[in-house]
Amino acid sequence: MKHLFIINPAAGSSDHTMEYSSAIRTACGARRLKYEIRVSMGPGDCARIARAAAETGEDVRIYACGGDGTLNEIVTGIRGFPNAAVTAYAGGSGNDFVRMFDNPTAFSDLDQLLNAQERSFDLIRVNDDYAFNICSVGLDARIGTDVSGYKRIPLLQGFRAYAVSTVVNVVRGIGEHYVLEVNGETIDGEQTMICVCSGQYYGGGFHPVPEADPTDGRLEVLVVKKVSRLQVPRVIGKYKAGKYRQLESLIRHFTTDSLTIRCDRPNPINLDGELRFAQDIHIRIAPEKIRFFYPTTANLKIKETAQVQ
Repeated sequence: MKHLFIINPAAGSSDHTMEYSSAIRTACGARRLKYEIRVSMGPGDCARIARAAAETGEDVRIYACGGDGTLNEIVTGIRGFPNAAVTAYAGGSGNDFVRMFDNPTAFSDLDQLLNAQERSFDLIRVNDDYAFNICSVGLDARIGTDVSGYKRIPLLQGFRAYAVSTVVNVVRGIGEHYVLEVNGETIDGEQTMICVCSGQYYGGGFHPVPEADPTDGRLEVLVVKKVSRLQVPRVIGKYKAGKYRQLESLIRHFTTDSLTIRCDRPNPINLDGELRFAQDIHIRIAPEKIRFFYPTTANLKIKETAQVQ
């Protein structure tokens, strides 16, 4: 088996290529593993490198050395190749994907990450793009995709960057008109945001649906009605903590495998922190599964619905 480490120097607040490379050479050299280190040269390069490795047909484990955006790019690259597996060698500014494991720090420890177990994870298809964790439309998408512009400002890491982006985007405007079709129901009206989850965490620690399971072939959808600026802090607080059931008059929850959102004009879509625009948005569980490997010292945290509140 080959171990391929793809480093994204743009992930996080600074370039960690040297630190990654040193740790990789030490750990893999000690184990006499067959490995390769590649460094992304720009947007899209992580996906290109990953796909080229998968196309060889060789059994390969690929390590996304960066944050959630790096992982998304590599997952997109290996989609449809059963010989390729992926994990997160966490070093970005968010690293939200690995928070749904009970030992997320293990993803920053290469010795633990090299002792791996594996499961098949779901992939979300959004028009012709993909999300591995969470996608969203509306205020949430504007906030999430603007976060990267704040993360490189000193002291604005993780949730702080998300909080600043939230304030800025709330001032810009909250509601948007959407026509949502889900589970045979049509919802036509102004909404604050629509969040579609396969994973559990995003935005530097937001945990909207704690019962979301990336292996069950289902999407957890939260539809947040248009709220006033005065309501935003309360709604965001409950939403962030996964207590959406305490706001049933404002937040509706659906479990489905597909949905459609029609917008009055092209709207921003947040795909694991990556920005896309579309007016007609088709979201569904992709037919392809992703082989995800993770330390034997970590396990998925999935809360039962009855325990969430």
